[in-house]
Amino acid sequence: MSDSPVVAVALSGGIDSLAAGFLIKQRFKNVFGIHFTTGYEKSMPDVSALASVFGFPVHTIDLSKEFQTRVVDYFVSTYMAGKTPNPCLVCNMQIKFKALFDHARKLGADLMATGHYATVVNRYTPGREEIGQAWLERGADLNKDQSYFLSMLSHEILDRLVFPLAGLTKSQVRKFAGIHNLVPVVPVESQDICFLPDKNHWAFINAKTKVSPRPGPVVDSQDRIVGYHQGLHKFTVGQRRGINIPGPAPYYVKKIDINTNTLHVCFKSDLSQKQMKVEQMIWNYPEKKEIRRLTVQIRYGHTAAPAGLDWNQTYGIVTFDTPQSAVTPGQAAVFYHGNRVLGAGFISVIQ
Repeated sequence: MSDSPVVAVALSGGIDSLAAGFLIKQRFKNVFGIHFTTGYEKSMPDVSALASVFGFPVHTIDLSKEFQTRVVDYFVSTYMAGKTPNPCLVCNMQIKFKALFDHARKLGADLMATGHYATVVNRYTPGREEIGQAWLERGADLNKDQSYFLSMLSHEILDRLVFPLAGLTKSQVRKFAGIHNLVPVVPVESQDICFLPDKNHWAFINAKTKVSPRPGPVVDSQDRIVGYHQGLHKFTVGQRRGINIPGPAPYYVKKIDINTNTLHVCFKSDLSQKQMKVEQMIWNYPEKKEIRRLTVQIRYGHTAAPAGLDWNQTYGIVTFDTPQSAVTPGQAAVFYHGNRVLGAGFISVIQ
């Protein structure tokens, strides 16, 4: 790689990507933009407007096929398997920093920049030019931190990334954009799953699979049938709404048993778990067994909880200091030491 790397900056058209593009242009000499489509857009941003704003070319890449097979199909099949998917994490791993970055490299890029609120520590981090293996840390704005969704990126990918918003808060980005007249070319930035605009995941799954829901029993913590459900894919662990079964207190989803087509429910006080199994782990710390005490985040918005980690060949057993509510199979468990991301994996079996 040359001393003047070519940087592809991912531009969605939102305020974060615009600020990232502006900062990247200030820092690097050779920059171009890259915008991708998924096939689920309600409207398309004016890419030519982005090019005129920055004065560098912006390429549009159609990733609708990859998005369907790697994200949407994963989303549907995971729900149908009785687990709860994390499509945003998989999109980052398979689409933005795999398929899109592959296209960027073909266009000549050495590095890729995005508007994520996270910190990548690599040879392009000011003051860290001599660093060896790259790693990920939380961003400065802990309310917007997106390291959870980036936790499964390998150190080889992290070594090629630049996150110019790492040290900024959302309010600072808005102020920065106002000062430099950076106007979003998309009406509203998405805060939810981009291919589920109405948030109705079970209707989406029904339309995709054409599979009729299978009614089955709803069982309480005493193994008593308290009612019947109309399809397990309508539920996720910790869910309260939609159960619609009267009881002495509201019921919450405790477990989804796809083998017996049974929905297990409990009261809120019985929803917590002290242990969990984590599989398909990606670890980004040289001595993986050196750290036995860490904090674990089990979903976006969850406060990482202190825990111990025991390795068992290819998976880990996490024991929380304090039981955690709604530990959900299919979701990601992300391991931190302070602000540093040590690794991540998928929650598989609740112990």
